[in-house]
Amino acid sequence: MRPTGTGAPPPGPGVITLGVHVLDVVVRPVDTIPSGQGAALVDDVHIGAAGTAGGTALVLARLGAAVRSVGIVGDDLAGRLVCELLGAAGVDTTAVERRAGLATSASVIPARSDGSRPALHLVGANAALGELAFDDAVLDGAGFLHVGGGELFSDVARRALEAARARGVATSLDLLVPGEAAWWDSVAGLLPLVDVVLPNDQQVLGLTGAGNLEAGCRQLLDGGAACVVATTGAKGATVVEPEGTQTVPAFAVRVVATTGCGDAFSAGFLRACGLGLGRAEAARMGCAVAAQVARGSGTDAGAYDLASVAAVCGVVLPMTSVPEERGDRL
Repeated sequence: MRPTGTGAPPPGPGVITLGVHVLDVVVRPVDTIPSGQGAALVDDVHIGAAGTAGGTALVLARLGAAVRSVGIVGDDLAGRLVCELLGAAGVDTTAVERRAGLATSASVIPARSDGSRPALHLVGANAALGELAFDDAVLDGAGFLHVGGGELFSDVARRALEAARARGVATSLDLLVPGEAAWWDSVAGLLPLVDVVLPNDQQVLGLTGAGNLEAGCRQLLDGGAACVVATTGAKGATVVEPEGTQTVPAFAVRVVATTGCGDAFSAGFLRACGLGLGRAEAARMGCAVAAQVARGSGTDAGAYDLASVAAVCGVVLPMTSVPEERGDRL
């Protein structure tokens, strides 16, 4: 195995994203599949880097963060594409391993006219994340460690989160698996090491068996997480902390495809926290970034930047730039 990347890493990466990297092929609109060997014309076929680590890293870089992504792709064309697309966005991929004999994880997403998006998914190299040799040195200079899909490689995720805690690096966890109680143990083992959990509402309800979202989020808090920020689709997000709950509405946009919106929300939230904003404001920025992505065909959709997103959601950015993400703000 060997690393690949785009040259020397930038000094002091603000955020490390660890976990799932995927090559997405989004086709839209696809409301029916032609029978037999029939054909249909579509408006767009889009290829992009995605995943709970890769997609989040891409959006963070677009928002001006210094970010390094860690994971595994195959030593194939798809793996090269993932790293090239991330590198073009400004992500340091020197810690993304290329494994011979493995296919890069990929999804074909036939997005419907209403924006919903079933997926045909190849697990590929992400199945090897449990074998990843995480090097603590990758955390040097970082303020945040974001683990994407850590329940799929819980032993490695736990070691990385423990290393981050030992270094005073703030931690966040996004989930990938559907909301099923069978995954509870894999998630629960990570919660005491996590400052913020970033699931969606269906994951919370399915994992915990709770009767409502707030009760489910509080069960995650009881498991050790310091805060839960659950996305709620077109409704926005719910921020649940020991001292209270806040709801943040979504932004009304014409939805093209919801592919990558969860990862975009995580990136917007983390970027705002790194700039010293509170969690409710950070969730509002997350919703604004997700709205930009929903207007296009993939995680990299949209022509936004940090300033334009802040203007959309009415968030006042610090007067002076912050050179490194501030981990103490999670």
